[in-house]
Amino acid sequence: MSLHDDAVLVLKSYEDQAELRQAYLDHLAAHPDGMWKACGAGHITASGLVIDPERGRVLLTLHRKLRMWLQMGGHCEPGDSALADSALREATEESGIAGLSLLPGGPVRLDRHHTPCAWHLDVQYAALAPADAVEAISDESLDLRWFAYDEVPTVADESVVRLLEATRARL
Repeated sequence: MSLHDDAVLVLKSYEDQAELRQAYLDHLAAHPDGMWKACGAGHITASGLVIDPERGRVLLTLHRKLRMWLQMGGHCEPGDSALADSALREATEESGIAGLSLLPGGPVRLDRHHTPCAWHLDVQYAALAPADAVEAISDESLDLRWFAYDEVPTVADESVVRLLEATRARL
């Protein structure tokens, strides 16, 4: 199965945000290349909020280009076999944490936002950090830091706050 086909199946099974979900599906129907950065009309991206429920905290990255505190995430790559794999790869690469696992149940939220390259149709997952997690900053970040749940609204925008709220509701 192609990554495009997997994304369609994931989105069809996602039960929330009906209008936005349909916009993602319409985008994929209209753009066979809609999974890839090269699609100038916008593209599906995958992200993972790294969360440590035992300690009540999340790991955010200070994005090098956007200069904002965000969850880990980014563009899908040809080697990704599924959308969930893209999210887990991005979370692992950008956090440096080995042994992350995605919170069961598929995506937590969808968030569409404009970036310098194009519209990102982000499919957002949550990644559970193991008890012995040790983070390591990547070249895509200016900083990497754990924040208590109640600190997130003071450093991040509403999309990250909504992602954290949806993740906590699923835990």
